[in-house]
Amino acid sequence: MTLSFPPLFRHRWIKRTALATLTLLFIACLAITLDGLDDNPHPTDLAVVLGSKADPDGQPSLMLKARLDHAVELYRQGLFKLILVSGGQEREGYDEPVVMRHYLEAAGIPRDSIFEDNQGYTTWHTAQNTARFLQEHHLTSVLIISQYFHIARCRLAFAKFGIKPVYASHAPFWSIRDLYSVPREVVGWIAYDLRNTGQTESETNPE
Repeated sequence: MTLSFPPLFRHRWIKRTALATLTLLFIACLAITLDGLDDNPHPTDLAVVLGSKADPDGQPSLMLKARLDHAVELYRQGLFKLILVSGGQEREGYDEPVVMRHYLEAAGIPRDSIFEDNQGYTTWHTAQNTARFLQEHHLTSVLIISQYFHIARCRLAFAKFGIKPVYASHAPFWSIRDLYSVPREVVGWIAYDLRNTGQTESETNPE
Protein backbone atom coordinates (compact mmCIF):
# COMPACT_ATOMS: atom_id res chain seq x y z
CA MET A 1 0.00 0.00 0.00
CA THR A 2 1.44 3.36 -1.04
CA LEU A 3 0.81 6.38 1.12
CA SER A 4 -0.13 9.55 -0.68
CA PHE A 5 -0.53 13.05 0.66
CA PRO A 6 -2.93 15.71 -0.56
CA PRO A 7 -1.27 18.33 -2.79
CA LEU A 8 -1.98 21.08 -0.25
CA PHE A 9 -0.22 19.10 2.51
CA ARG A 10 2.79 18.43 0.29
CA HIS A 11 2.98 22.11 -0.61
CA ARG A 12 2.92 23.17 3.02
CA TRP A 13 5.51 20.53 3.97
CA ILE A 14 7.88 21.75 1.26
CA LYS A 15 7.43 25.38 2.32
CA ARG A 16 8.01 24.59 5.98
CA THR A 17 11.06 22.46 5.23
CA ALA A 18 12.52 25.18 3.03
CA LEU A 19 11.83 27.82 5.67
CA ALA A 20 13.39 25.70 8.41
CA THR A 21 16.47 25.06 6.25
CA LEU A 22 16.91 28.73 5.45
CA THR A 23 16.46 29.64 9.10
CA LEU A 24 19.13 27.17 10.18
CA LEU A 25 21.46 28.42 7.45
CA PHE A 26 20.93 32.01 8.55
CA ILE A 27 21.68 31.13 12.17
CA ALA A 28 24.82 29.23 11.14
CA CYS A 29 25.99 32.12 8.95
CA LEU A 30 25.41 34.53 11.82
CA ALA A 31 27.33 32.31 14.23
CA ILE A 32 30.31 32.04 11.86
CA THR A 33 30.30 35.79 11.24
CA LEU A 34 30.14 36.69 14.93
CA ASP A 35 32.85 34.16 15.75
CA GLY A 36 35.11 35.59 13.09
CA LEU A 37 34.56 39.18 14.16
CA ASP A 38 35.27 38.33 17.79
CA ASP A 39 39.02 38.85 17.72
CA ASN A 40 41.16 37.63 20.59
CA PRO A 41 44.68 38.75 19.67
CA HIS A 42 47.15 37.55 22.26
CA PRO A 43 50.94 37.26 22.48
CA THR A 44 51.86 33.99 20.79
CA ASP A 45 54.86 32.06 19.55
CA LEU A 46 53.73 32.17 15.95
CA ALA A 47 51.33 33.95 13.60
CA VAL A 48 49.90 31.99 10.67
CA VAL A 49 48.70 34.01 7.69
CA LEU A 50 46.38 31.99 5.46
CA GLY A 51 47.00 32.46 1.74
CA SER A 52 44.73 33.77 -0.99
CA LYS A 53 45.18 34.45 -4.68
CA ALA A 54 47.72 36.86 -6.07
CA ASP A 55 46.88 39.25 -8.90
CA PRO A 56 48.04 38.46 -12.47
CA ASP A 57 51.04 40.75 -11.94
CA GLY A 58 52.21 38.60 -9.05
CA GLN A 59 51.21 41.09 -6.36
CA PRO A 60 48.89 40.18 -3.46
CA SER A 61 45.19 40.56 -4.19
CA LEU A 62 43.28 43.08 -2.09
CA MET A 63 42.10 40.29 0.21
CA LEU A 64 45.57 38.86 0.66
CA LYS A 65 47.06 42.33 1.10
CA ALA A 66 44.59 42.99 3.91
CA ARG A 67 45.73 39.83 5.70
CA LEU A 68 49.39 40.73 5.30
CA ASP A 69 48.89 44.35 6.37
CA HIS A 70 47.09 43.10 9.46
CA ALA A 71 49.96 40.73 10.20
CA VAL A 72 52.42 43.63 9.92
CA GLU A 73 50.30 45.72 12.27
CA LEU A 74 50.12 42.99 14.91
CA TYR A 75 53.82 42.19 14.50
CA ARG A 76 54.67 45.82 15.23
CA GLN A 77 52.50 45.62 18.33
CA GLY A 78 54.80 42.87 19.56
CA LEU A 79 52.23 40.07 19.62
CA PHE A 80 54.58 37.61 17.89
CA LYS A 81 58.08 37.39 16.46
CA LEU A 82 57.61 34.61 13.91
CA ILE A 83 55.24 34.44 10.94
CA LEU A 84 54.28 31.39 8.90
CA VAL A 85 52.80 32.26 5.51
CA SER A 86 50.82 29.35 4.12
CA GLY A 87 49.47 28.72 0.63
CA GLY A 88 49.96 26.85 -2.60
CA GLN A 89 51.05 27.47 -6.16
CA GLU A 90 48.51 29.06 -8.48
CA ARG A 91 47.76 28.15 -12.07
CA GLU A 92 49.48 31.32 -13.19
CA GLY A 93 52.65 29.95 -11.61
CA TYR A 94 52.76 32.27 -8.61
CA ASP A 95 53.76 30.69 -5.34
CA GLU A 96 51.50 32.31 -2.73
CA PRO A 97 53.94 32.02 0.21
CA VAL A 98 56.72 33.58 -1.87
CA VAL A 99 54.46 36.50 -2.84
CA MET A 100 53.47 36.87 0.81
CA ARG A 101 57.03 36.76 2.07
CA HIS A 102 58.18 39.41 -0.40
CA TYR A 103 55.35 41.68 0.67
CA LEU A 104 56.14 41.26 4.36
CA GLU A 105 59.85 41.87 3.77
CA ALA A 106 59.03 45.05 1.85
CA ALA A 107 56.95 46.15 4.85
CA GLY A 108 59.99 45.79 7.11
CA ILE A 109 59.54 42.31 8.59
CA PRO A 110 62.97 40.64 8.97
CA ARG A 111 63.56 37.77 6.58
CA ASP A 112 64.53 35.39 9.38
CA SER A 113 61.17 36.00 11.05
CA ILE A 114 59.22 34.68 8.06
CA PHE A 115 58.72 31.01 7.24
CA GLU A 116 56.99 29.57 4.18
CA ASP A 117 54.51 26.71 4.01
CA ASN A 118 54.35 25.96 0.28
CA GLN A 119 52.09 22.96 0.84
CA GLY A 120 49.21 24.89 2.39
CA TYR A 121 46.84 24.15 -0.48
CA THR A 122 43.84 24.09 1.83
CA THR A 123 42.97 25.13 5.36
CA TRP A 124 43.28 21.49 6.42
CA HIS A 125 46.79 21.25 4.97
CA THR A 126 47.76 24.52 6.64
CA ALA A 127 46.63 23.22 10.03
CA GLN A 128 48.48 19.94 9.52
CA ASN A 129 51.66 21.69 8.39
CA THR A 130 51.46 24.21 11.22
CA ALA A 131 51.23 21.41 13.78
CA ARG A 132 54.37 19.88 12.30
CA PHE A 133 56.14 23.26 12.27
CA LEU A 134 55.30 23.89 15.92
CA GLN A 135 56.64 20.51 16.93
CA GLU A 136 59.87 20.92 14.96
CA HIS A 137 60.53 24.38 16.42
CA HIS A 138 59.31 23.61 19.96
CA LEU A 139 56.53 26.21 19.82
CA THR A 140 53.00 26.01 21.15
CA SER A 141 50.66 28.99 20.74
CA VAL A 142 49.33 30.33 17.44
CA LEU A 143 47.55 33.43 16.19
CA ILE A 144 45.54 32.90 13.01
CA ILE A 145 45.15 35.77 10.55
CA SER A 146 42.53 35.47 7.82
CA GLN A 147 39.10 36.85 6.82
CA TYR A 148 36.36 36.90 9.44
CA PHE A 149 34.30 34.23 7.67
CA HIS A 150 37.28 31.88 7.58
CA ILE A 151 38.23 32.05 11.25
CA ALA A 152 35.78 29.47 12.61
CA ARG A 153 36.91 26.76 10.19
CA CYS A 154 40.55 27.62 10.84
CA ARG A 155 40.09 27.26 14.59
CA LEU A 156 38.35 23.93 14.10
CA ALA A 157 41.03 22.58 11.75
CA PHE A 158 43.88 23.67 14.02
CA ALA A 159 42.16 22.12 17.04
CA LYS A 160 41.77 18.85 15.10
CA PHE A 161 45.56 18.68 14.90
CA GLY A 162 45.98 19.35 18.61
CA ILE A 163 47.07 22.97 18.39
CA LYS A 164 46.15 24.78 21.60
CA PRO A 165 45.75 27.56 22.38
CA VAL A 166 44.70 29.08 19.06
CA TYR A 167 43.99 32.81 18.91
CA ALA A 168 42.65 34.69 15.93
CA SER A 169 42.35 38.16 14.43
CA HIS A 170 40.51 38.96 11.20
CA ALA A 171 41.78 41.17 8.40
CA PRO A 172 39.58 44.26 7.94
CA PHE A 173 38.42 43.58 4.40
CA TRP A 174 34.91 43.04 3.04
CA SER A 175 33.55 42.50 -0.45
CA ILE A 176 30.36 41.45 -2.22
CA ARG A 177 31.88 38.00 -2.47
CA ASP A 178 31.27 37.56 1.26
CA LEU A 179 27.62 36.84 0.44
CA TYR A 180 28.88 33.61 -1.10
CA SER A 181 31.84 32.98 1.19
CA VAL A 182 29.90 32.97 4.47
CA PRO A 183 27.36 30.26 3.49
CA ARG A 184 30.19 28.29 1.92
CA GLU A 185 32.01 28.32 5.24
CA VAL A 186 28.98 26.79 6.92
CA VAL A 187 29.30 23.78 4.63
CA GLY A 188 33.09 23.76 5.07
CA TRP A 189 32.84 23.87 8.86
CA ILE A 190 30.41 20.95 8.95
CA ALA A 191 32.66 18.93 6.64
CA TYR A 192 35.69 19.62 8.83
CA ASP A 193 33.77 18.79 11.99
CA LEU A 194 33.01 15.33 10.56
CA ARG A 195 36.59 14.64 9.49
CA ASN A 196 39.45 13.08 11.34
CA THR A 197 43.13 13.87 10.91
CA GLY A 198 43.78 10.61 9.08
CA GLN A 199 41.63 11.56 6.10
CA THR A 200 42.98 13.11 2.92
CA GLU A 201 41.96 16.49 1.58
CA SER A 202 40.38 16.87 -1.84
CA GLU A 203 38.96 20.40 -1.76
CA THR A 204 40.47 23.13 -3.85
CA ASN A 205 42.22 25.99 -2.11
CA PRO A 206 39.74 27.99 0.01
CA GLU A 207 40.62 31.37 1.44
